[in-house]
Amino acid sequence: MSGHQPAGSPTHHSLAFRVMRLCRPSFQAEDAILRLDPSDLLAGEDLFDDPRVSSHLLDRFSTSGGGDFSFRNRFQLQNPIDAMALTGNLILPQSFGAIYLGETFCSYISINNSSNFEARDVVIKAEIQTERQRILLLDTSKSPVESIRSGGRYDFIVEHDVKELGPHTLVCTALYNDGDSERKYLPQFFKFVVANPLSVRTKVRTVKENTFLEACIENHTKSNLYMDQVDFEPARHWTAMRLEADEHTLEINSQARGIFRSPVLIRAGGGIYNYLYQLRLSSQEAGHAKVDRGNILGKLQITWRTNLGEPGRLQTQQIHGTPIARKDIDVQVVEVPSVIILERPFLVHLCLTSQTDRTVGPFEIWISRSITSEEKVVMINGIQKLVLPPVEAFGSANFSLNLIATRLGVQKISGITVFDAYQKKLYDPLPEMEIFVDTA
Repeated sequence: MSGHQPAGSPTHHSLAFRVMRLCRPSFQAEDAILRLDPSDLLAGEDLFDDPRVSSHLLDRFSTSGGGDFSFRNRFQLQNPIDAMALTGNLILPQSFGAIYLGETFCSYISINNSSNFEARDVVIKAEIQTERQRILLLDTSKSPVESIRSGGRYDFIVEHDVKELGPHTLVCTALYNDGDSERKYLPQFFKFVVANPLSVRTKVRTVKENTFLEACIENHTKSNLYMDQVDFEPARHWTAMRLEADEHTLEINSQARGIFRSPVLIRAGGGIYNYLYQLRLSSQEAGHAKVDRGNILGKLQITWRTNLGEPGRLQTQQIHGTPIARKDIDVQVVEVPSVIILERPFLVHLCLTSQTDRTVGPFEIWISRSITSEEKVVMINGIQKLVLPPVEAFGSANFSLNLIATRLGVQKISGITVFDAYQKKLYDPLPEMEIFVDTA
């Protein structure tokens, strides 16, 4: 990696820095070679398929070449690795290469003495400068290098977890005494740019009480990425579960499959993979505390490896969802009789829960009339309006409606309405529910 000195600095220095990036080697690949039978160069490819060719000619070729001249061996693979065009050798990087966010930048730095004199009391510093901060990687101020002889060198390795995008500068400095006992200062700068290895696009959808988060991860690097972990860390008040396609595997192998799960492959140059998470408000927070209406859902933790195991790690920013408008109360059907007889009263048990930190109510409950002209099939038996006393903060009240059905078959209970008599507030009717009405 080539560096430069700042303008106006002395041109003659006994010492000089050399930087080599340390990363894992890669396979040495060569162009695939079409493997031909030598006889194809002397005769046409269909020569040995012609029945007019004498058998002794075939025997002569087969004896000399020791091969089968049918088409099945035109492309001969003496070793399975031949099909991959790999020589079996590993090669070191031929250039500095690309550096991506989330990787570990590791460099081998050598300070060489190219003069005819010994450099003494050498204080070496190495740091990374970004647009936001400076990170010190090495400082020998407390224990300077005693001497670097003529033609000698001093080597060291530095590491830095890359957490910022954009231009970076590796600054290497040396303060030393040269052959004339003159104290000299040598700064050298090595610049590189950090790119984004992947992009994460998210979509948030809310369905009733459930929130679904879809994350699409796209690979921008020139090598395949093997995703070890793509976990969603939910914010306070939320729980998260990843949804995956059912592979119909045996239950006995489900635990082992979770432990030894193979990593997800996202191919180089634009490959994508989608993840889906189901988010829910935790039961404790939903029932006993206020929910932050800023609605921060959480963040993604992503770890991956490249072809030869080079690790990488990223964390997204906080993901925001659509604020959920929570009601002051929640009414749920607790129990409906399994057998309902025509024109016989039956009880439907319900529960009203306060979702606020104040007392609500009292309430009036009834079955509203149908918007259309159709007659109600299921109606209240007896007093048409039920009155409930006030409900304490985050408390609940159980009640029952005495109903009667006037028609056989599958019918619907609809129009159960709750009215807050204190606030004069009418809540939306409960969703319809189906029942089956039978004869006695």
